[in-house]
Amino acid sequence: MTYPSVISSSNTKEVYPLPKELDRLRMPDHIAVIMDGNGRWAKAKGLPRTIGHTAGVEALKATLRLCSNWGIGALTVYAFSTENWSRPNEEVNFLMTLFESVLKRELSNLKLEEVKINFLGDLDPLPVSLKDLINESVKSTLNNKGIRFNICTNYGGRRELVLAAQKLAERSVKGELDPSLIDENVFASELFTASEVDPDLLIRTSGEKRISNFLLWQLAYAEIHVTDVFWPDFNADALTKALLDYQSRRRRFGGV
Repeated sequence: MTYPSVISSSNTKEVYPLPKELDRLRMPDHIAVIMDGNGRWAKAKGLPRTIGHTAGVEALKATLRLCSNWGIGALTVYAFSTENWSRPNEEVNFLMTLFESVLKRELSNLKLEEVKINFLGDLDPLPVSLKDLINESVKSTLNNKGIRFNICTNYGGRRELVLAAQKLAERSVKGELDPSLIDENVFASELFTASEVDPDLLIRTSGEKRISNFLLWQLAYAEIHVTDVFWPDFNADALTKALLDYQSRRRRFGGV
């Protein structure tokens, strides 16, 4: 079954049934995605990198809709890393403007479809207008019961771990926490993802075989699927292949 790769921005909710080859009882609850290849997609077509980023937004809208329709509990995407600030100023400024314009345009539809939005990362360096819109989107969807949509923005896995360690150290110094009581659960409670279950499946597009400082703690037992498809071309067929790959794995979590 083939689906369109772009989801309409209209208020009509398209419903795409789960492909028959997938087992509904073995679907992952949480998918994480490294959305890679926007620039290379654009270059291959002789287009500016900015067009690749815009096309990537459409792929993200499509993926979010499909995950919601197919019963995925959470989708976490790597939107902007702490290392992305090193890109040319023009590209960084375009991305910040793109984030704001897309969020402003899509927020009403996301609320209508009961999507619960959260932003993970150090948001302080972002433009004030974008931070205000982020705060509005998180607050206005806080009680939504649909798919949990986590957007990692100015996010770095190592930075997240350092911040968590600092918070625990501060609590210990103040006498609020006995260091001997710090276990995995206590540590995880200080991460950006404190309210979220760990991803079951990591998808990386564009063929790169690395996790690029993404969810270093949370991906400890995630299945990893790498596809050569550039992110703007990622569609329902590519998602189906990733899920079939996931369902072919035996998840032993260190057991036999």
